[in-house]
Amino acid sequence: MAPTPEVISEKEEMRKWSRSMRAQGKRIGLVPTMGFLHAGHLSLVAQARAHSDVVVVSIYVNPVQFGPTEDLATYPSDFDGDLRKLTALPGSVDVVFHPPNLYDYGGGHESWVRVEKLELGLCGKSRPLFFRGVATVVMKLFHIVEPDVALFGKKDYQQWRIIQRMVRDLDFSIKVIGAEIIRDNDGLAMSSRNVHLSPEEREKALSINKSLLKAKSAAKDGQVHCEKLQNLAIKCITDAGGRIDYAEIVTQNNLEKVEQIKGPVVFCVAAWFGKVRLVDNMEINL
Repeated sequence: MAPTPEVISEKEEMRKWSRSMRAQGKRIGLVPTMGFLHAGHLSLVAQARAHSDVVVVSIYVNPVQFGPTEDLATYPSDFDGDLRKLTALPGSVDVVFHPPNLYDYGGGHESWVRVEKLELGLCGKSRPLFFRGVATVVMKLFHIVEPDVALFGKKDYQQWRIIQRMVRDLDFSIKVIGAEIIRDNDGLAMSSRNVHLSPEEREKALSINKSLLKAKSAAKDGQVHCEKLQNLAIKCITDAGGRIDYAEIVTQNNLEKVEQIKGPVVFCVAAWFGKVRLVDNMEINL
């Protein structure tokens, strides 16, 4: 078992640690999380270790990416359990950055980061302030931790592309790596929110991955009209009792809607089962 990671809660202490590592010529990997870690998060840690000499995992539930009617108060948390999981990994995590509040300046927070075009569609339609909060907190983490490499899961595909674009446009010297979706044995994409699904809702939620697999298979068989593929997925999910937020096929890099598949695309879905909103996607490369 690896040693328990050092826990740092203060921004300046975190920055000082990172700069001491860099002074020793070490590459720093960062895995930003909101805690309640599962196998998907742990796979990101393993990949960060492969690209870095030292690894930082941030655990911070970012309040500004939740809307007034969203699930901040019920977002699951188990910090002690997270530390145990990180300690049990074969490759050690060097630091867990666990700040109490990244927005407490005594006079409010007025500065925001926007990646204006990429944040408009998909999740941005129903959560208009979400990606403003995501981009802002990730930039803050980048400034504090000063990593060389950052790992993000492709389950949150739009988020990953937004961070990539922000890093490119604002000239951060950080390599942003997107890691493949980790699924449970039944095919459900791993998410901290899955804990809120009842057994019946979880069974119904399997329709999301099934619908994406059907659409991908149909596309490979020659069905390249996106509306038909989207309707196929929507029917599969709604027949199972899900409530669709969106089901859209977009280009992989720019997240632009397409009518026919002529190049690399990603089929992105968000759907409600009970009170839980789940997102999933599948890249299609014909």
